[in-house]
Amino acid sequence: MKRIEKLLGLFLLATLTMSCQKKSEPRKVENFNGGWRFRLSDSEPTPDQKWRTVDLPHDWSIAGDFDPSNPSGVGGGALPGGVGWYKKSFVLGEEYRDRKVFVQFDGIYQMSRVWLNGELLGFRPNGYISFEYDLTPFLRFDAENEILVKVDNGQQPNSRWYSGSGIYRNVRLVTTGPVYVPQYGTYVVTPEVSVNQAEVVVTTTITNQSEGDQNIQLITSLVDVNGNEVGLSKSTLSVPQGVLAEERQQMVIETPRLWSLESPELYKAITTITSDGKVLDVYETLFGIRFFDFDPQEGFSLNGVSTKIKGVCLHHDLGALGAAFNKRAMERQLRIMQEMGVNAIRTSHNPPAPEVLQLCDEMGLLVMDEMFDMWAIGKTEHDYSQYWTDWHERDLRDFIRRDRNHPSIIVWSIGNEIMEQYNHTDSTGGLIARELAAMVRSLDSRPITTANNDTSPDNPLIRYGGLDLVGFNYHHEQYEDFPENFPNQVFIATETNSSLATRGHYDMPSDSVRIWPLAWDKKFESGNPENTVSAYDHVRTPWGSTQEDTWRIIKKNDFMSGMFIWTGFDYLGEPTPYEWPSRSSYFGLVDLAGFPKDSYYMYQSEWTDQPMLHVFPPWTMPSDRNDELVDVWAYYNEADEVELFLNGKSLGAKSKENDEFHVMWRVPYQPGELKAISRKDGNEVLTVIDQTAGEPARIELLADQRTIKANGTDLSFVTVKVLDEKGTLVPYADNLISFELEGPGKIVGVDNGNPVSHEPFQASYRKAFHGLCLVVVQSNESPGDIVLQASADGLEGVSINITTVR
Repeated sequence: MKRIEKLLGLFLLATLTMSCQKKSEPRKVENFNGGWRFRLSDSEPTPDQKWRTVDLPHDWSIAGDFDPSNPSGVGGGALPGGVGWYKKSFVLGEEYRDRKVFVQFDGIYQMSRVWLNGELLGFRPNGYISFEYDLTPFLRFDAENEILVKVDNGQQPNSRWYSGSGIYRNVRLVTTGPVYVPQYGTYVVTPEVSVNQAEVVVTTTITNQSEGDQNIQLITSLVDVNGNEVGLSKSTLSVPQGVLAEERQQMVIETPRLWSLESPELYKAITTITSDGKVLDVYETLFGIRFFDFDPQEGFSLNGVSTKIKGVCLHHDLGALGAAFNKRAMERQLRIMQEMGVNAIRTSHNPPAPEVLQLCDEMGLLVMDEMFDMWAIGKTEHDYSQYWTDWHERDLRDFIRRDRNHPSIIVWSIGNEIMEQYNHTDSTGGLIARELAAMVRSLDSRPITTANNDTSPDNPLIRYGGLDLVGFNYHHEQYEDFPENFPNQVFIATETNSSLATRGHYDMPSDSVRIWPLAWDKKFESGNPENTVSAYDHVRTPWGSTQEDTWRIIKKNDFMSGMFIWTGFDYLGEPTPYEWPSRSSYFGLVDLAGFPKDSYYMYQSEWTDQPMLHVFPPWTMPSDRNDELVDVWAYYNEADEVELFLNGKSLGAKSKENDEFHVMWRVPYQPGELKAISRKDGNEVLTVIDQTAGEPARIELLADQRTIKANGTDLSFVTVKVLDEKGTLVPYADNLISFELEGPGKIVGVDNGNPVSHEPFQASYRKAFHGLCLVVVQSNESPGDIVLQASADGLEGVSINITTVR
């Protein structure tokens, strides 16, 4: 039976491949994610051992059990690593014999080796880099080919956060003729831009792998979003056999549509290679037209408009989905950030999946694109530093070539908190920085920085590195001295705050700041019994600040280009200030499940113009705390004051004063109705009412998308709420919710945002955490109706329909 299934699979794959790939097509890019086999094994599995079928992207670690004895440690998420093997069989017809065939991997974590038909194609140690192998020399035609990938994430710890394990990004099969544009073979720049016209220069690399010299015509057409051709250039050149040729073409676009945060307009460069009237290759490149500047006195401007960078740092994991990339999940994260008012992302601390940059291009988000978390001196026992000497140049050049056409990128970061920064008597760090910066400048002209937590002018990276921007990690107390300490240099806060919070937990009083831990190198032995952190903005690390303190400084100083908050989302691993049983971070403005914490709304009140009013904590206290004084905070905007009422009695109106970003009342707890009204010029702007919740009575399901694509990858994120009989969220509910799904889809993840939960992410159940949990539903490739049901002991169950469409 297995033999029949294998033969049928090969027949279907061969039919699909050959029907999609006609000999006349100059270039074919094919999704190569489906139908892989996978096995965990320290040694190469034998043919008789059991493999399981998986689709890519795939992260095997996320399905493991949390355990502090896992070699990754709590800092790495307390999840397992190991060695994994992937293989895939495919058939190409005889018509491919004169073609070039490549496999492209967007990322394999880590230390990957790839074979085709037993021939080693190569080794890449860096788990975040994208790369390509030429399959052509080892292909069999009209016969089975097997690609085998070994992924070694067994040497741990090799990361300071959760890395994931496996072929966790997308894979493509690319077929071209022998004369073609190689991977990352176009470079589009706009050296002169105004509202009237833009100069566009396209540099194209052409390789000739045919059996002789080729006389070709290179045609580049510039097309706007509506498909209109707005620029055209044609060049004739001779490309000798076996040679890489480069051609520069210059065009002008009249009245260009500029890429901006509000209107992220994109263009496409369509590059066509012809010879004797025959099309040899077609290669497309998206780009944007914009200009920006970093000024030592005025900060950052985009298209001539002064713009404060309001950014967040994001790690690469996607919560319950782990490191396995999903574009829809990433789009959700970015959308939640934009709704907070974020306009920039720092890719901490590694190259992101290429789709992250595509989304930022499309959504209008600025990017600090970061390459390294360490150089030659390591931070963990088995990290990339052991490969630094042999690999850093190739990896950096591949990274810049891959990403340099994205208009969203405004800064290259070549290092985060690099250990070489601390030796002020040795210029080695500065020499490495200068070497890396020279590599970047040979490929692109955008500003370069490092993210430094040694902010002394004697830091060798700053002193000798020849960098364009001085990046500060933390040290907000030094910001205003920057012009004196670094005259005529440009400031950017590459990492800020490290404020801590558990969604839904509140410790009082709230007007005293807690420093947890007391020092970065000392074990934290106090804290709360259940490893919680108060969600008022009053708990920070010793190197950081509260959310309000750093923004207060950056807001009022024009020379400060902007900031990147640590972090936008909680992430797996690094559970500062705690250790086990915590297994994920407390830094995020949004928890791991995607539910905002309260400080999220402080930024929303400051960074958006949409009227808002957020009052917390929920007006329901647990029975052992119902005699307390409760500190009630309100974040608001577009108003002069907020008046608070308890059971119809006014507790007074308050306004923000002295650079404050919230107002507060200290209220003796009394069950009932808490109401807040914001007013401007005496007129009501918004009203928020919170009723004391009763006992949990029923479940509510809210899907962020009720219609999703039937493509096998699209997702609906379903929020699960525990309500009382009147429909009020029960903020201390922790009921165990069970899920059942029928129809063309599956549950791919569950979560609740609790950093201490050891429940599996891949399950059909989850306990609520402060009244909420999350179910992630994925489509398959069949259209229809998915029915998701939720139930719990003692609660009224509920179902929701999600429609999948082609």
